[in-house]
Amino acid sequence: MSGNNTLVRVIVSVVTIPVILFLCYLGKIPFLIFITLIGTISFIEYLQLAKKKDASPLVLPGILSILALFLNSYFHFVDYFTLFLFITILIIMIELFRNMGSSIINIGVTFLGIFYIGLFASTIIELREFFPDNYDAGAYLIISILITIWICDSAAFFGGINLGKHKLFPRVSPKKSWEGAIFGFVFSVISMVAAKMIFLDFFSWIDVIAIGVIIGSIGQLGDLAESLIKRDAGVKDSSNLIPGHGGIFDRFDSLIVASPAIYLYLKIFLV
Repeated sequence: MSGNNTLVRVIVSVVTIPVILFLCYLGKIPFLIFITLIGTISFIEYLQLAKKKDASPLVLPGILSILALFLNSYFHFVDYFTLFLFITILIIMIELFRNMGSSIINIGVTFLGIFYIGLFASTIIELREFFPDNYDAGAYLIISILITIWICDSAAFFGGINLGKHKLFPRVSPKKSWEGAIFGFVFSVISMVAAKMIFLDFFSWIDVIAIGVIIGSIGQLGDLAESLIKRDAGVKDSSNLIPGHGGIFDRFDSLIVASPAIYLYLKIFLV
């Protein structure tokens, strides 16, 4: 990584991180808009990657579908079963009237994006709204998750650079190592423990350790999943939208996959 690129990454991080954390604290409509933008742009970037494999996904119906998921996760207009039935019918019916390559590939790619990015990212909104009687608790949870992911990424990077000897998944990401992944895992748990001592006092120690384990394992798998898609598409970044950082999908891949796992944990063990 060049010195100029590193400087750009640092400047962008210094500018954007406070804004992101502020939106997390605000919650409600500002946070809904923020996650909707993150999810929609990530979905579009994903579709651009799919097009490199000669897919012709249903772009507008897909975007409308994930917008419906995000809005429903906040306003709860209908149950998810009804919503998914409507989305499925919509996608299949529209593909009937298209003549653009393989319908199997087109429908499959579109549905994967709707579930992988739309459904998964909608749980970020559910997490922010998880504690209606203590609304700030949702803010502290989301902020803790984000900071832990950032620390996990940094620990995995520097641990891999300095100690990495054993390749993690060479087929997916040749530069990632088991040593780096272990560093990321350990620091994820430590970060959540620290968050418990600072502002997650409404969680038990078991809860924060479990969330740290989820971020340190499933969160890193989310990064590998996106790397698998990019490698198959033959690109380094999902886009060049963020100077020095790549695309939105690149920056939020771990959050998109870790959030549903954390949401399931809370629904099973806290409700």
